[in-house]
Amino acid sequence: MTSLSRTAGLALLLGTATLCPSTGVWAQEQNPNIIVEGEALPDMAELTKGPEIKGVITARKGDKMKVTAADGTSTVIFLNDGTTVKASTGLFGAKKLDMTNLLNGLPVTVKTMQSGTNLLASQITFKNGDFKTANMIRNGTAQGFAEQSAATEGLRSRMGDIDNYNVKATTNVYFDTGKAALSPQARAELCQAASTAEGMDNALLLVVGYTDSVGPEDYNQTLSEKRAASVINYLQQQCRWKPYRMLTPTGMAESDPAADNYTAEGKAQNRRVAVNVLVSKAIDGF
Repeated sequence: MTSLSRTAGLALLLGTATLCPSTGVWAQEQNPNIIVEGEALPDMAELTKGPEIKGVITARKGDKMKVTAADGTSTVIFLNDGTTVKASTGLFGAKKLDMTNLLNGLPVTVKTMQSGTNLLASQITFKNGDFKTANMIRNGTAQGFAEQSAATEGLRSRMGDIDNYNVKATTNVYFDTGKAALSPQARAELCQAASTAEGMDNALLLVVGYTDSVGPEDYNQTLSEKRAASVINYLQQQCRWKPYRMLTPTGMAESDPAADNYTAEGKAQNRRVAVNVLVSKAIDGF
């Protein structure tokens, strides 16, 4: 479901978009649209056994991390000196690590303690192979910036003006009402879009989430951001799209509808995430 994107509709987004960081800081920080938040951790004596959380680390900040599940829901989890970190090395083997090994993009299983809505990680486990992959992505990101530093800085300096970019294509993936989970069709289309963009020199992806008009504005804003995060996670983890070639994802709620919101068919077209493939005109040759 690929079509040419509307240039005017992306101008404002590109005015505020920024490239993801490229060095070791990438492993500990997240782009400004995906923020780690949470209340102060209560007294340890108040904690009881909490739920087990499975997902991918999408942000780290201080004593907190954000884990995003396959359906796009995110959970903020506290860390402290009592949190243990383990990597499984085989059928029964495991080795203890420290929290510096909790990289963005790492799939984890977290056992928690709970007080009210706050969760504290008691144990974090992950597969050693997944850690190697996340570490390779981080190191590859740094290497990619080193190899393309001149082109990257040139792109950054022109980010505010859409006229300096050619929008090569847009792939839209669609969602059920109130949901951020990717369908099998959406997953296939995302990897196809990444594969196509990979063949373009210095192509960047701009991911924008939308909703239909059902529900309050604040709810739709959050939902559009969750949908964008689901797409970002899948592109990077499953389609192997490099983070340094990704612009900051954006949630636009019900803005810029693709169709009217008066019919079921129109609403279905508006519950989408647009993956825009951009190439600098300086690189594209016109």
